[in-house]
Amino acid sequence: MTKSGKRKVLLSTLAVMTAWTTVACSSGSGTTPTTTTTPSPDKAPVKVVMWHYMGGNLGKTIDQMTESFNASRKDIKVEAIYQGSYDEALNKMKASMDSKTGPTIMQANDGGTRYMVDSKAITPMQNFIKEDKYDLSQFEENILAYYTLDNQLNSMPFNTSNLIMYYNKNLFKAAGLDPEKPPATYDEIKSAAQAMTKNSTTGIAFSIESWNMEQLLANQGVEFVNNGNGRTSPATESIINSEAAINTLTWWKGLIDSKVGLNMGRKVDDIKKAFAAEQLGIIFATTASMREIVTNANGKFEVGTAFLPKPNNAKEGGVVVGGGSLYIMNNQPKDAQQAAWEFIKYMLSPEQQALWHINTGYFPVTKKAYEQPIVKENMTKFPQFKTAIDQLHATKINKATQGAVIGVFPETRQLVENAIEDALSGKRTPKEALDAAAQSITTKIAIYNKTVGK
Repeated sequence: MTKSGKRKVLLSTLAVMTAWTTVACSSGSGTTPTTTTTPSPDKAPVKVVMWHYMGGNLGKTIDQMTESFNASRKDIKVEAIYQGSYDEALNKMKASMDSKTGPTIMQANDGGTRYMVDSKAITPMQNFIKEDKYDLSQFEENILAYYTLDNQLNSMPFNTSNLIMYYNKNLFKAAGLDPEKPPATYDEIKSAAQAMTKNSTTGIAFSIESWNMEQLLANQGVEFVNNGNGRTSPATESIINSEAAINTLTWWKGLIDSKVGLNMGRKVDDIKKAFAAEQLGIIFATTASMREIVTNANGKFEVGTAFLPKPNNAKEGGVVVGGGSLYIMNNQPKDAQQAAWEFIKYMLSPEQQALWHINTGYFPVTKKAYEQPIVKENMTKFPQFKTAIDQLHATKINKATQGAVIGVFPETRQLVENAIEDALSGKRTPKEALDAAAQSITTKIAIYNKTVGK
């Protein structure tokens, strides 16, 4: 069978899987250009198309950064195009692979790391880094660790966040709690929630999201899937039913059952609104929501921030970064790939990362961005962000905190969220719910691995 024929068979096979597990092979070579020389300004500008899933103000900031780059270069013209949600953007990318009508740069979220590598549709970022002798020493080590797979960086981190605890300092004081000593363990969380639960206020709520469970496990140094979270070798089994996971979900359910916690479903926006209305004392939310949460308090109360809690006997761990990264697609001309690399370097410069940070709430991925005046000014206005930085730096890099890499992450997260719902509602015990989820996830991983030849 010819290479083209094999690719068609693979695409046909993957089409019967869910949209996320479909893997489209590229006809590109996967090699980087042999030179880092930028295109000649005497020629027509090299066109670079970036597909992204950043809507609203996030998209406007990307447009601003793109326009700034284009104004600084005559040899490259970048067009940044919003493609809808992440799933929508990814499906469009798959459909474009053989026709080469797709992007030069693709933004993919954190859960898509294994999929993007397995698609064979990218030129590893490590190739450009090596050719250009690009200095990575100013990048946050914990952020680079997530996107490093098989000892190479396949994409460049761009929009990065983590999960932190937010609490109402005024409610802490009213409940006789020290607002400068937020709870750090599961037991302390429950005690603080009990103290604040009165009248129209409930102590705590956090959304039914797999990401919350992933973070709480990583904070204990516990992995999500086997084989080193899929990093030592491709994952073959879900271990979401580990003792630590069962204990964490049991603690979560205990908060609800004892009426000191609320089950508000999967929508974190509902929880943020309840927090702003002082109906909740403690919530968990992404650092990217910090500006919104602090602003919505509107001077009614002081917002405190703290590290995520963990059990008393937890091992060393920390948070897993979330967000997304930028990939260079290998089915585009070499000069376009090189031009894409030039644009990505611009987007990662301290000045642009500073702009991105203050407009969006995402972390700067480079340490030098914190030296920018606008970042220092923003830190003065939102001192709570220091908690996020400290939590990132306190995170011990290991397989748990690097995060899981599996090709069926969206389906996996859906199954975990179903399990959490079943446990919180009493439909199943935490162990029964997580055992069932682990079995289903393991089956999906096996199908995916077989499809991509792992």
